[in-house]
Parts: sequence; C-alpha cells; structure tokens
Amino acid sequence: MSDLDEILHDLVVANRILAHQNVVDAYGHVSVRHPSKSDRFFLSRSRSPELVTRDDLLEFDLDCKPIDQKGREIYIERPIHGAIYQARPDVKSVIHNHSLEVIPFSISKTTKLRPVFHTAASIGTDIPVWDIRNNFGDTNLLVTTMPQGHDLAKTLGQGWVALMRGHGCAVAGTSLYDAVHTAVLMQDNAKLQAAGLRLGEITYLTPGEVAKAGSHDSQSRTSRAWEYWSRRSGADKL
Repeated sequence: MSDLDEILHDLVVANRILAHQNVVDAYGHVSVRHPSKSDRFFLSRSRSPELVTRDDLLEFDLDCKPIDQKGREIYIERPIHGAIYQARPDVKSVIHNHSLEVIPFSISKTTKLRPVFHTAASIGTDIPVWDIRNNFGDTNLLVTTMPQGHDLAKTLGQGWVALMRGHGCAVAGTSLYDAVHTAVLMQDNAKLQAAGLRLGEITYLTPGEVAKAGSHDSQSRTSRAWEYWSRRSGADKL
C-alpha cells in the first residue's frame, strides 16, 4: 500500500478500536492529517465510528471545508479537528469523544484528572478543562464554529488532552496511533483514579515520572497495543 492508502486504512481501524474500547459510542470521531499535504486532513462522513468504512472517509482543508463532500452529511464538530491542526503543526491526529469515565472530571470543581499509572503518562501532568460558556455564553455545548475550535485549541495549548466541560474531550497525537493510545489509556486512567479516590487519598505520578513514561514518539502501527486492540476489535480482518 502507498503511504496514503496505509493511513486511510488505519483511520478505519482507529474508528473500530475506539468503538470496541468504548471510548466512542454512536458519537465521537477521529481524524488524521494528510501524510503529504499538511494543510489537509481526513475524517469520516457523519457516521457512528464502529460502522466507518474506507468509502466513508472524506478530505478537508484546515478550515474544515470538504474537498469533495460527495453529497454526504458531515460531522458538525469538524472545527475541533481543523482548529487544532492549525494551531499545532506537530499534531498528526485528533480524537473527540464523550467517554463516560472521563466526563466526570470535566464537571468536578475539586478533582482534576491526573495520571495515576505509568502507561497513562502520555495524558500529561496538567490537563485543562475548557468551558465553552466562558467566551460563548449558553450554547448546546457543541463546537460548531472555527472561533469555538480556536478557543478550544488555545486551552489545549502544547498539551495532548483538553477536557470539555459537560461534553467530553479532545485528544491530540503525534500520529494516529499515538492519539488512539492516549485516548484509550486516558479512559483507563479515569477509571483507576475514580476507584482510588473511593479508597481515600491517592498517589499520582510525579512530573518527572510523567516525563520519563509519557513519550509520544514510540506509538506506531507496529506497536503491541495497536496490534492487540486491532485484533480484539476485529479490525485486523479489514
């Protein structure tokens, strides 16, 4: 396969993995930057991630305008993806999800999501919460305009995860595989942190441990995690 064919195949696989891991359900989406045109990205048409096929994938510019919409309905929250790609040339993949394990940390006024185990170190030490109401007032909480997307990207900053108050989160990665890895492990971390808090005071990873364990350079389509998740989801047969 060509580089483009390979990345589009893996974008379909990523949708299946995220669905099987319950990171996404009927909603949520994952995109990948064009491997040779940095001002373009690929994202499925509006469809539940578990059902996405190669034929559903569409190409967009960074203003989230489809190159060829092919008469299909498209996700209205494309600005999450386009705005992050505009702000972060180092980001090659973006995921938006509504993980039920993660959302409580977006609404808590006292407890922040923090890494508690080593394989989740990629979420970083300081995970911000973006509140659309701060700059846009009462909305339906969906990111449907580029100004909203840019505001979210500003909150993400140079990090890899931003929670969205009462909505979900945005995850960025240096590759498609890195973004999927971070999204899956962030959900696992949320489960463990919530369980630990029920037992009492817990110990978090230190910034030094996060720096040593949280590399964003090692995740690829040859990693054990990608192979494992792909096979368990049945995507290895695509």
